[in-house]
Amino acid sequence: MKTQGSQVIFAPMHYASVENISKSFGIRTLFKNITINIEEGDKIALVARNGSGKSTLMKIIAGLETADSGTVWVHKDIKTVMLQQDNDFDPNKSIWDNVLRVDNPVIQVVKEYERFLEEGSDDTDKLGALMAALDDLNAWHFESDLKQILGKLQLHHLNEKVGNLSGGQKKRVALAQALIESQLHESRCLLILDEPTNHLDVGMIEWLEEYLGAQKITLLLVTHDRYFLDAVCNEIVEIDEEKVYVYKGNYDYFLEQKSLRLEIQQSELQKDKNIFRKELEWMRKQPKARTTKSKSRQDAFVEVEERVKQQKDVAEVSLQVKMTRLGGKILEMKKVYKSFGDLDIMKGFDYTFKRGERIGVVGKNGVGKSTFLKIALQLEAPDSGKINHGDTVVFGNFSQEGLQYKEDKRAIEYVKSMAEFFPLADGSKISASQFMEKFGFTGEQQYTMLSKLSGGEKRRLHLMSVLFLNPNFLVLDEPTNDLDLQTLRTLEEFLLEYPGCILIVSHDRYFMDRMVDHLFAFEGNGIIRDFPGNYTQYREAVDKGLLEKNPQQIMKMEEKPATKTEAAPPAAPKKLSFKEKFELESLEKEMPLLQQEKAALETAMNNNLSFDELQKAADRIAIILQELDEKEMRWLELSERNS
Repeated sequence: MKTQGSQVIFAPMHYASVENISKSFGIRTLFKNITINIEEGDKIALVARNGSGKSTLMKIIAGLETADSGTVWVHKDIKTVMLQQDNDFDPNKSIWDNVLRVDNPVIQVVKEYERFLEEGSDDTDKLGALMAALDDLNAWHFESDLKQILGKLQLHHLNEKVGNLSGGQKKRVALAQALIESQLHESRCLLILDEPTNHLDVGMIEWLEEYLGAQKITLLLVTHDRYFLDAVCNEIVEIDEEKVYVYKGNYDYFLEQKSLRLEIQQSELQKDKNIFRKELEWMRKQPKARTTKSKSRQDAFVEVEERVKQQKDVAEVSLQVKMTRLGGKILEMKKVYKSFGDLDIMKGFDYTFKRGERIGVVGKNGVGKSTFLKIALQLEAPDSGKINHGDTVVFGNFSQEGLQYKEDKRAIEYVKSMAEFFPLADGSKISASQFMEKFGFTGEQQYTMLSKLSGGEKRRLHLMSVLFLNPNFLVLDEPTNDLDLQTLRTLEEFLLEYPGCILIVSHDRYFMDRMVDHLFAFEGNGIIRDFPGNYTQYREAVDKGLLEKNPQQIMKMEEKPATKTEAAPPAAPKKLSFKEKFELESLEKEMPLLQQEKAALETAMNNNLSFDELQKAADRIAIILQELDEKEMRWLELSERNS
């Protein structure tokens, strides 16, 4: 507590810290002598390569693992609650009993009250006693939060045994348990979340984003969802090459500062290399008997040599793929029907895939997105309809089943069992080892046994092995889950240059916005809408109620300009958010395409078109002009703030 004049200012409480801690597994060092401080109100995102020890570090702070050396301190009045990748639920107990397993009087009475309501008992005496107990414990607010959390995470059949749930449902139970337990301790809780958005649909992710942003909690999390990270966190801690870097800002700021740091490192590395070459030549010329002066120079040489060995060049991630050319026939799905009992997944779905298409598949959990992919790949049979594959199509299937192998072997051996070299578009090729380096596998990691890889490293190797086979049609089912941000950027750069077809199921909104041209939106009851745009555009159309109109007209409609009101005093321009920067980049791509379409229509109108064709072209040009006006105004607004 501080005083300023007569005003009392309460300084944030120091929640936790790790000082000079190190952790290794066998010969593999995860981090060395790192220090992190967590203050009250911090919302920290932990960023690092898969296998760098993010989950291990969080477990050390939570008291679930111990460091090899260093000091870990957590304030005695703070409760630490952690969501882990692997849960330890009792499969024979209900969702209720696993979610509300904390020994707390509020939890016990709320659990009893909710169970009473679910059983539908008419025992008014018991109901009155339970309500009185809720009053005495002031537990109604907690009961309301409990219902909101369970409802938003779609956990409804609370007496169902956890052992009967799918993997995704168990993850949501674990998240609910962590959020509910953190509510019990309110402002005196350090909430630690390891990939909380995995296995959530987009609606759940957006709710969780708002929930964590509004709560007065202290948060440490790992996430691959960049929109989520940008909206929730105010600090980023990066582990890179066994060291820690702290960035006080959002994801945008992190990218800028990391880029600057890497530039400085590369400059310093080049200087060290130049000194090393000169000193190495001097060392070779020196006689064995050295003076004191030459001995000090020799020691300096050893220091420079050590720095050069420790520093690494920044690897280029661009890979120009050489793949089998796609023929005219790619993939046809004709009048496809599929259901499971009363759940309709596809009702007469009909689509012919075209060369170079990038299609995203979105919808709530349980509507059949993964089943749709399996049917498209002919891994699962439809109830009726036809699936036709082109003769030249080579599918690359990245499924949620993960890395499959019959015998344990080293990672490099696993890749080489598929091919020794990866062919590039210019006719050259790179080795399996070089390809692995592009995806973040160091020499040491390449020779790690498959069974010893972390969960994220296995996902990365699985993805890499799919790409290594040079498919011309990629089918990706939740490719971003458990991938670190650096690997995600590598994957995105790879896919942006990829000339083949892509079909993606993902809940990563940024990834979908950047990768896809249009969507198959699963809206339930077998309804699949073909939407001409990316996820953000689809969400805007939903919010504006445009989906009630003809789906083909959605992208042609814009809101009418707002009526003019008295001008308010100009506000100071805010710096562009990560999402607004992406919008600016999209506008710079969309406007030239609209101009090209307009020019093509004007050229066509000068030829012998029928009256109906002329009318359609004229109508479309009018819509393009309106879109261009509005996009240019938005572009000017964002560009001015970005300057």
